[in-house]
Amino acid sequence: MSDHILTASRLNKTYTQRSGRFGFGSSRIKALDDVDIRLRAGTTLAVVGESGSGKSTLARCLLQLQPLDSGEVLFEGRDLARLSGKALRDARRHLQMVFQDPFASLNPRMKIGEIVGEGLRIHGLGSETEQRRKVQHMLERVGLDAADMQKYPHEFSGGQRQRIGIARALVLEPRVVVCDEPVSALDVSIQAQILLLLKELQQEMSLSYIFISHDLRVVRHIADEVAVMHNGRVIEQGAADEVYRAPAQPYTRNLLNAIPGRRMLVEPDIA
Repeated sequence: MSDHILTASRLNKTYTQRSGRFGFGSSRIKALDDVDIRLRAGTTLAVVGESGSGKSTLARCLLQLQPLDSGEVLFEGRDLARLSGKALRDARRHLQMVFQDPFASLNPRMKIGEIVGEGLRIHGLGSETEQRRKVQHMLERVGLDAADMQKYPHEFSGGQRQRIGIARALVLEPRVVVCDEPVSALDVSIQAQILLLLKELQQEMSLSYIFISHDLRVVRHIADEVAVMHNGRVIEQGAADEVYRAPAQPYTRNLLNAIPGRRMLVEPDIA
């Protein structure tokens, strides 16, 4: 039996973009082009690539937040692309997302306790007392206080807001969490704290992560496997150590060579 908790096969997604001086023309952009990825249970798969490579489209299509043109996403043997209504909502309870922007992803009109507990209410999990207790525990686990339940998002720093976003995703006890550039908007010192928190929570809760990032320095600290995307395609996937030590694709080597302070993997030819 496969140890892969999520397998995506032959994913395709095309956008139509208006073009021309007055917007009368159109062009088609292939955001996902026959993408295959595999996520092993309890591990972190990092999906890396430059802006526009298709990473965020992949994240949203995996969770069916955007519809695929074609392909299948198997989560514990069920094809999410074929689910709808209650069946899809039930599946999404076990597949959660941490968003990139900790400022835009939280409703400014809702208190923190309401934001973190919203999923519990939607899925009808537990009584109000049980929900409140679970929200309080999750906030404390991500490094916040029970008293923060009564505060609003604007009262927190960027790093604290991202902790709230993590608490919101994990309060439902999901099996898979898609992290879409979760530290890119944070200062470097705060990035390290959030990465450490994610690793601790993964071990405690037996989580599987898909970690979307353009920053290979960040990925090195959290990934077990790396999938490299370029122009809507996955051009390389393998164990993180192997990809960093001996990348198979020139594009991957160029990404690694672009890391500041890193010795070039491929030395220039000297006549």
